[in-house]
Amino acid sequence: MRKIGLLGGTFDPPHHGHLLIANEVFHELELDEIWFLPNQEPPHKEKSDLITTEDRLNLLELAIKDVSYFKVETIELERSGPSYTYDTIKQLKDRYPDNLFYFIIGADMIEYLPKWHKIDELIEMVSFVGVNRPTYQEKTTYPIIHIDIPEFHVSSSLIRERIQEGKSIRYLLPDSLINYLKENHLYESK
Repeated sequence: MRKIGLLGGTFDPPHHGHLLIANEVFHELELDEIWFLPNQEPPHKEKSDLITTEDRLNLLELAIKDVSYFKVETIELERSGPSYTYDTIKQLKDRYPDNLFYFIIGADMIEYLPKWHKIDELIEMVSFVGVNRPTYQEKTTYPIIHIDIPEFHVSSSLIRERIQEGKSIRYLLPDSLINYLKENHLYESK
């Protein structure tokens, strides 16, 4: 059985925080790979629609290209409508019956678990891995594998804001992504 970590998100844009979480979980749980799952339409928040799905995918591919155990899985981009984790895990388990899946969530999502679509069925299909996030509690009645991650306060919304304000985003995301964003004038004020 291969052990696969799953990290979902809009990745709008991906940043060093995403990479740090993926790398820490990979090593802590001794996984075989981490699959990044860019979603089409997140059910719990609005997608920014500032860039295309193709650009988000290109940025994600650039971010992980030098890490052999990172992979992009586009299963959620292949479906229309909200990207419910239950549907994704069901499809992944059908496609890859010999894999054990570990779904990585931040502490903000741990608090939100009772509201997840088909959470009781989902909890039987996948192991949840909760990573710490400042200002959020990690309390839940659901079984969660807790992993401490070095604190790195960065978010995709912070990066988008800084770009629109003309501020530096250096060290918040890989240089290759910064170059891609600049070359394509992404997130700049209109």
